Amino acid sequence: QVQLVESGGGLVQAGGSLRLSCAASGSIFSINTMGWYRQAPGKQRELVATNGGSTNYADSVKGRFTISRDNAKNTVYLQMNSLKPEDTAVYYCFADVAVVPFTSNNYWGQGTQVTVSS
Repeated sequence: QVQLVESGGGLVQAGGSLRLSCAASGSIFSINTMGWYRQAPGKQRELVATNGGSTNYADSVKGRFTISRDNAKNTVYLQMNSLKPEDTAVYYCFADVAVVPFTSNNYWGQGTQVTVSS
């Protein structure tokens, strides 16, 4: 069993910053990719950023958001700067985890609300 626990969401004014954290725990042999999705009201869940050795970002957050990992802590971070009202969403972290060697399963956090006021 693998659990992902997120923290760091909240309410911030436009132009402000927030840092999200997501820690994975449980029966983990290794973690391949970690990342973040978000889902705004009435919209589909969209990929924000991934970190699987290299990093990838949605065009809408490039230059403003930075994803990083602490492999020793099985934790992924999302530093969000220059926030805009359109960044308002529930942010979900995910991890592609190998519970035993040569396996791969995606696990999800419970979601953390980010609200950016104009």
